[in-house]
Amino acid sequence: MENGCKLMKPKNIHSWELSEDEALKLQLELSSKVHAVDQFEEIQYVAGVDVAYQKEGDKLVAAVVVLDAVTLQVIETVMAEDVAVFPYIPGLFSFRELPSLIKAFEKLEHVPDLVVCDGQGLAHPRRFGLACHLGVMFDVPTIGCGKTRLIGDANTPGEKRGSCEPLIDNDEIVGNVLRTQDGVNPIYVSVGHRVSLETACDWVLRLSPKYRLPETTRKADQAVNARLKELNM
Repeated sequence: MENGCKLMKPKNIHSWELSEDEALKLQLELSSKVHAVDQFEEIQYVAGVDVAYQKEGDKLVAAVVVLDAVTLQVIETVMAEDVAVFPYIPGLFSFRELPSLIKAFEKLEHVPDLVVCDGQGLAHPRRFGLACHLGVMFDVPTIGCGKTRLIGDANTPGEKRGSCEPLIDNDEIVGNVLRTQDGVNPIYVSVGHRVSLETACDWVLRLSPKYRLPETTRKADQAVNARLKELNM
């Protein structure tokens, strides 16, 4: 497949020139499009995404890393260097990071069947974190996998790999607190789009054979940090 074919283009497009109030309103509108049930067939390729910023200024690097879903070997890595336009506002990170991630996705030669985001999905104040936004934009199955909790309360899961406890916000289960390795701090898994919470946790465990974080997140993080170092950012 030739570069520039743009196999992955957003299917649901909106303006990125938004005020904070407009972004909040749009999140509430788009949240109704999220499907928290399994809507996919075979998963051959799984992608991880990450965005890293220079120490000073608004320049950033966005990366998409595609892995073989069985072997977890990296199949493809694409990056986009960009400048953040939307301000840094908690709960609205997707408006700051998605424009650059879209540019990276459009460079892919391998279309992922599932995308794991280093951030939240439904475990978000308006039930529309980065994983939901990306999933709805591309109409692709997505999972939110955060290192830290944004909202909700949960009991501490057991110490064994695979132990989990529901993450609850306003009497609603918005995710699971999942232990991916014995005795290691848990992570926060939530539905992004077209994936059930049970399936999301199954995939995160499958993608985390050795470390706390899934390989999708680790490889994307390594890619952006290596690029920042090359650019002296």
